[in-house]
Amino acid sequence: MKKWLITTIAACSIFSIASADIQAPPASEYTANRKLGRAISNILYGFIEIPEQIVRKNNAYGSKAGYSFGLVDGVHKGFKRLGYGFYELFTFHCPTYKGTYRPPYQKCGADWRVEMNPSDGLSEFPPELGFESHFSHSRSTDY
Repeated sequence: MKKWLITTIAACSIFSIASADIQAPPASEYTANRKLGRAISNILYGFIEIPEQIVRKNNAYGSKAGYSFGLVDGVHKGFKRLGYGFYELFTFHCPTYKGTYRPPYQKCGADWRVEMNPSDGLSEFPPELGFESHFSHSRSTDY
């Protein structure tokens, strides 16, 4: 009886260790260093929202809307990025958003590669112009 009890306890403890959830917490990828990098990139590259929004509005609504509404929307988002950049630069050492280092503008999956908030349209980092480095493949032909 004693052997059976010890075997059962050992099996239960091994099973509980093997089925334990040992994943990282949800906000573990957001650190003070990432917040500082996000702040610097928003300050330096936030103005790229202007041509980005012109192109997006041009593709969606046509050239007149692209160069009028796109320009205004790009300037608006550029200044918003600049403001968020300076805010995060001065507060990068402390967790400000819900006790974490996440960006104050929430992300949600509007697109599989550029996660944006549908209310203000800001992704975590500024957009890229030209070659997009988040694709890990390229087109090539072999002759």
